[in-house]
Amino acid sequence: MQLKCGQRVLDLSRPHVMGIVNVTPDSFSDGGQYNSLDAALKRAESMVQLGATLIDIGGESTRPGADEVSEQVELDRVVPVVEKIAKNLDVVISVDTSTPAVMCESLKVGAGLINDVRSLSREGAIEAVKDSLAAVCLMHMQGEPRTMQNAPHYENVTNEVEDFLRHQIERCVEQGIQRERLVLDPGFGFAKNLEHNLSLFKHMQQLHSFKLPLLVGVSRKSMIGQVLNKTTDQRLIGSVALALMAFERGAQILRVHDVEATMDALKLFNAVQAAV
Repeated sequence: MQLKCGQRVLDLSRPHVMGIVNVTPDSFSDGGQYNSLDAALKRAESMVQLGATLIDIGGESTRPGADEVSEQVELDRVVPVVEKIAKNLDVVISVDTSTPAVMCESLKVGAGLINDVRSLSREGAIEAVKDSLAAVCLMHMQGEPRTMQNAPHYENVTNEVEDFLRHQIERCVEQGIQRERLVLDPGFGFAKNLEHNLSLFKHMQQLHSFKLPLLVGVSRKSMIGQVLNKTTDQRLIGSVALALMAFERGAQILRVHDVEATMDALKLFNAVQAAV
C-alpha cells in the first residue's frame, strides 16, 4: 500500500514515524518551545535525522479546554514554518489544522498531508483540499476541544468510532476526495475517558475494516499519566510502549514527540521479526 502526499509517496509496507512540531504557546507538552522559524526548523531537522518521515506542524492547541485562535494568528504561525521546512528538508509535511485558509496556504508552500481533528467539518474545508494532491487524515472526536472531555459517553466506543469514520469517508468521497487519499485516526484522548481510550486501543484492529492507513497519536497523553501516575514529562516509556502496541495492531503512522526512542523500539521489533 502507498500513500501519495503531494509530491512525495509513503510506502506503507513499513511503519512511519511522524514527528510533532507545535508552533503554539500553549500545547500540552511542548508549547512555546518551537515558536521561532529557526527553532522549528532545527527541531524538524533533528527528527528527520533520527528517522521521522513526516513532520506534523500545528498552530492551534487542541488540548482539552484550549482556546481557539484566530485564522490570521494560525496562518502567521504555521505557513512560514511549512515553507521553511519544505525548502530545507526532504520530508512529508503534515499540517494539523481545521481552518480552510490554513489548509490552502500550507498546500501552496509544500504541505503534503492535512491532519484535521475535525474531519473537514468546517465550512470550506473539503473545498480547500479537494483539488490538491495531498493526503487527508480524518480523526474521530465528539464536540470541540474546549468541551470534549466534559462528559464523553459511548455505548460501545470502538463501534461508534467505526461508524463515525465510515460516515466521514462516505462524505468526503461523495464530495470529490478520492478514497485512496484518506488516512484514519481513532482520536485517542479526544472526547474519551481512560476506559474509552483503553477499550478503543484494545480493539483498534476493528478499524482495519476500511482498508485505509491508520494514524495513531498517543504520545505523552493523559491516558498514560492516568495509568502510570506520571506527569507529562515522565511519559516517555509509556508513550513508546503504546506506539509499539499500536504498530503491532496495524497502525502505519505513529505520531510522536520522541522520535529516537520510538525508532529504537521499532528497529528492535523488526530485528526480532526478521530472525530465523
